[in-house]
Amino acid sequence: MNLLAFDTSTEALSVAVQRGNALPLVHEGAGGAQASAGLIPTIQTLLGRAGLRLQELDAIVFGRGPGSFTGLRTACSVAQGLAFGAGTPVLPVDTLLAVAEEARATAGFECVIAVLDARMDEIYSAAYVYGKGRWRQEGDFALGPPESVRLPDGFAMAGNAFAAYGDRLLPGGPRAATLPTAAALLRLAPALMDAGLAVPAAQALPLYIRDKVAQTTAERAAIRAGQAPRP
Repeated sequence: MNLLAFDTSTEALSVAVQRGNALPLVHEGAGGAQASAGLIPTIQTLLGRAGLRLQELDAIVFGRGPGSFTGLRTACSVAQGLAFGAGTPVLPVDTLLAVAEEARATAGFECVIAVLDARMDEIYSAAYVYGKGRWRQEGDFALGPPESVRLPDGFAMAGNAFAAYGDRLLPGGPRAATLPTAAALLRLAPALMDAGLAVPAAQALPLYIRDKVAQTTAERAAIRAGQAPRP
């Protein structure tokens, strides 16, 4: 397949283009506030290097969340705009699933608790098991303090939350520092498309697990003082 994939849900910008059976072209760089400015030029560069036009893509694959609110809006708006213009379907992919896939590819993990830093002293998490060439999610997504994450027997942990939370996030056990990369999205795409999960451009929507996007001044002060925020 011909695929464009990108993720802007974290502080990294990850973009990849797959043309048929050729090795994908991949860009990894700084994201965050720079993602909205850098995403489209990077896409244009990689498509040009691959000799592909948007109209030749089988799908535009993007990380739908959970993650940075600004990053998710950037990914969804770019995916939607490009797909509308090209008449191409979009394939929204859970970022935590992409974390698990990256951990499988780089560390060989097949039972993974994927964790992403949700800021505000919380973590996004989900459990995945790999078998017969596909991932299966165990249970729902979770959002909570680092201490709330549990590691079942036989599972490893993967994500970007270890540096931020240290031993508050289950010390010990196998773990891998991985991000939801565009390369992982490309590897996930065939099975997800076979499952009928590609959708029209209008359905390029973010997955939000948290409605609140920032702490109050009092809440930030309470955390700095080592106290629980007042309700």
